[in-house]
Amino acid sequence: MASISSSPRSVEEIFKDYNARRAGIVRALTDDVDEFYNLCDPEKENLCLYGHPNEIWEVNLPAEEVPPELPEPALGINFARDGMNRRDWLSLVAVHSDCWLLSVSFYFGAQLNRNERKRLFSLINELPTVFEVVTERKPIKDNPSADSGSKSRGSSIKRSSDGQAKSTSKLADESYE
Repeated sequence: MASISSSPRSVEEIFKDYNARRAGIVRALTDDVDEFYNLCDPEKENLCLYGHPNEIWEVNLPAEEVPPELPEPALGINFARDGMNRRDWLSLVAVHSDCWLLSVSFYFGAQLNRNERKRLFSLINELPTVFEVVTERKPIKDNPSADSGSKSRGSSIKRSSDGQAKSTSKLADESYE
């Protein structure tokens, strides 16, 4: 993986870096999917999918230095390729890519204060995840007028015999159905 000449420092710079890396990964998993699939040969060593700040993607071995300069993406994405349905494998790579993108952003954001980290997360959260793009799922829009703890949403808190609070939520139950 290429070395970084200067790390992004502000919320805007970190978000720009996140957005560019994400764009590269989305391209790999959508537009360039056949090329990506062929590069992930299970006969090769542990491979990773990298998104770079110039919107380029790359399948490569992980960094050799320990600890690496940046958090590393999921290792060995190529091993499950032939053992899974292609669409499921791409979805799995997408989920791991989302995790990696967030870890890189918050690695850069370690020096930010609470409000700046919150703003960074809000900017990131406005975009659909790589998983949502790859699986063509539409992100669910939040209802800003509904309070997450309101009774109208079917949530209630009960105490168990050991005194711990337990939440029973109709919304949570419905999402598992």
